[in-house]
This record gives sequence, structure tokens and C-alpha cells, in this order.
Amino acid sequence: MKKLVCLILLALIAVTVNAQDVLKGSVREVGTDNKLSDVFIRDTNSKEVTLTGKDGSFQIKTATGHILIFSAPGYLTDTLYVIDMKPKKVVEMKSMSIDLREVTISGKEAFDPQKEYPEVYEKSKVYVMSPSTWFSKEGKDARRLKKFFANEAQQRHIDEVYTKAYVGSIVPLKGKQLEIFMTLYRPTYAFLKDNNGPSLVAFINDSYKKYMALPPEKRVLPSLTMQ
Repeated sequence: MKKLVCLILLALIAVTVNAQDVLKGSVREVGTDNKLSDVFIRDTNSKEVTLTGKDGSFQIKTATGHILIFSAPGYLTDTLYVIDMKPKKVVEMKSMSIDLREVTISGKEAFDPQKEYPEVYEKSKVYVMSPSTWFSKEGKDARRLKKFFANEAQQRHIDEVYTKAYVGSIVPLKGKQLEIFMTLYRPTYAFLKDNNGPSLVAFINDSYKKYMALPPEKRVLPSLTMQ
């Protein structure tokens, strides 16, 4: 009987410890009720990563003393120092005045998510003889992160080609107006992949004509929609 009680206590302790390893909360835009989805969250200590859901909620394995980085295009990167594991933490992110894409993973160095986050790709695998890999939350989250990384790689390729220096050498725009123009008329990855340099020049020139045809009040950035 004593052995049974000890086993139960050990099991309860294990469950409690595991529960304490997961931090839950939500992300929203500062000063509003706008809940932000697809915010990339990275634990700088353990390299654990996750994304916020459609309702802005998140949960990530971490520990007290760790630092979490929250980043999303159009918003200033925010940092959370984990002082406890209490749930319902709300992180507020401030929108940027200029909505140019901000690299969200780890700066401008070569981006190789499979090398940096191999556990994500391992967990994303689906095995025919293992139904748990089809429906588990861990597997679904990993596949969502895998898609996020693929999109990030494409966006970085666009950033490498569609630069301020390059676009500014083609159209007579500078400063804020150049940034607005580049945001409103950003080429897709598919376009850049299937077209050469002269085609991109033609795209920029055609886009500039459309931009100049807009009334002044339309030459502004679109509202962020990340709900």
C-alpha cells in the first residue's frame, strides 16, 4: 500500500513539474484589443520556438530565468524575462510607424531553420503506422512552424533582391515615401523566382506609375490585420 501511495505521489509530482515547464499567455497590440496571430516566439536559452494562434494565445516550454523574444512583421520586437510560470501573461507589441517587413527569426545571417531547429522538422513528420503523429498538438504545431519557416525563407529571398538601394535607383522616391511604395508594391516570391532582372525593373516601373496615379490620401500603408 505504501508503495502504491509513493507511486501516486511521484506521478503527481511529475505532472506538476511538467505543467510548470509550460508558460501560457497571449499577445496583443499595445493600447488595443487586437490579438496578434503568427507572432514568432523564441526562447533564447533553450531555442524552444512557437507561434501564437489565431486568438493571439501561446504556450511554450520554458523556465524561470529564461528570455523570450516576440517578433512579427510590422511590430517592434519585444522581450519577456520569465520570472514565474503563472498563466495568462499578456504581452503587448507596439506597431511600427513604417510597415516594412522586419526579419523575424535571427537577424541577417544565413537562415537555415532545419539546422537551427531540427526538432521542429522531426516532430512535423507524419508516419502512416502512427496515428498519433497525424493528430497530436505537438505534431500540428511543428508542421505550422515548418510552414512559417518556409515562408520566412521566401521573404528573406525577396528582401535580398528587393532592397531600398535597388528600388531607389529606379524610382525617384526617398525616405518614407520609398518605404511606403516598397510595402504597397512588394513582389511575390513566385514572381522573383520565375522572372529575371529586366522583368523586375519593368515591375517596379509599372508599380511606380500605379503609385503616382493614386490620390495622395491613398499613398499610405494599409492597416495591419493579424487577428
